[in-house]
Amino acid sequence: MANLGPGRVIFIGAGPGAADLITVRGAARLAQADVVLFDALTDPALRAHAPDAKWVDVGKRGYTGAPGSPDQATINALLVTYAREVDVVVRLKGGDPSVFGRLEEELEALAEAGIACEVVPGVTAAIAAAAATQRPLTRRGNGRSVSLTTAMTREGPLRGAQATRSADTEVFYMGGKQLAALSRRLLAAGWPPDTPVSVVSRAGWPDQRHSEHTAASLAHAGALHAGRPAVVTVGAGAAAVPGVPAGAGLRDAGHTECTAGTTP
Repeated sequence: MANLGPGRVIFIGAGPGAADLITVRGAARLAQADVVLFDALTDPALRAHAPDAKWVDVGKRGYTGAPGSPDQATINALLVTYAREVDVVVRLKGGDPSVFGRLEEELEALAEAGIACEVVPGVTAAIAAAAATQRPLTRRGNGRSVSLTTAMTREGPLRGAQATRSADTEVFYMGGKQLAALSRRLLAAGWPPDTPVSVVSRAGWPDQRHSEHTAASLAHAGALHAGRPAVVTVGAGAAAVPGVPAGAGLRDAGHTECTAGTTP
């Protein structure tokens, strides 16, 4: 609907995969939308929450995106333009908007335009991977800190984001194509070769896939997760919980558990 002044933009975390992982507040805000700008990794089933809204695909992968996909400046401009035309614009982002979601750039553009915003948090992929594998990111005694890092930067894979040993559990996003390089960087950063590493691709989706490795054998995960967005957990939070069968959470949900050197 047309408005008489600037509308507002609501950033909503859609969760890491399936539509039912969106929060109650997120679903309620989505239902108010006149226009929805959505990311590539959001579930198309979420359209049911706002069937009368205009849905605009602004999805891209990496910093440059696929040919024909909008760049960040274009997305910023679209947010401002639509907010001046309608009452409620929803910016629907996969996972949580505040975690590797380029939220800062879009908030800055809207602030410069004098447009009000709201941010609704969502479940990020690291949490979804931990839940799917029943491997908590924090552990009493030896897992008191967690670090979130992207394996893909503006400069390219693992150039601006060196693997470190700054936390008991390190989680790397967008690491699917960087597994061999990440293994080398982990060892160079001082992680012991037998450090547990857990890889979950398409976390939160019905076809999510899990494999377990060590820092030294992580490269073997490349074939298992090829072409799939992957989260790599290293250290305390990657270790199996004593007494919990391997793949318990995935098996109960009908998903796939793999081991190094095998195919699903």
